[in-house]
Amino acid sequence: MFPDLPPDQAAKLEFHYELLCKWNRVLNLTTVTSREEAIERHYGESIFLARRLPANVTVADIGSGPGFPGFVIAVVRPDVTIALIESHQRKSVFLREATRNVPNACVVAKRAEAVSDPFDWIVSRAVSYSDLASSIPRLAPNVALLTGAEVPPDSWDLDWQVETLPGSRNRFLRIGRSVSRETSCFT
Repeated sequence: MFPDLPPDQAAKLEFHYELLCKWNRVLNLTTVTSREEAIERHYGESIFLARRLPANVTVADIGSGPGFPGFVIAVVRPDVTIALIESHQRKSVFLREATRNVPNACVVAKRAEAVSDPFDWIVSRAVSYSDLASSIPRLAPNVALLTGAEVPPDSWDLDWQVETLPGSRNRFLRIGRSVSRETSCFT
């Protein structure tokens, strides 16, 4: 499934995919279910983002859903500590099951607005800008978003770098950085 990853990481992502397919029959976690599309859209995009994060940072994945991009980041970047923030309780149960053997990930089963721990980075995929607005920059000075063509609001006051995702013309990785604020690390 992921030939460029170490075998232990590839096995964890394969386990996640199998668990996702099993749980998706009962709980609507994703509409993308074909193996090829899941590899490209879910896992590939998440790996692309993971490889662009700096070393040894704390990350909040807001609206983690079935774990994209946060679960994948935790697997391919064991140096990163990540909180998978998901308010939907049944999705949080799935995430807890998926992260049993991923020690650098924890599941936070509440809305991002209720989280007060500071992080170095916020990541998100398929969450509206209006839903993220109350967390940026309150929780972290840096943001990495997997998005479509819509541009983030100017009111976030971040310097943006934009990369087109591999194999796409209308999907982007948007990295926003603030140089005016420091945060303490999440433990």
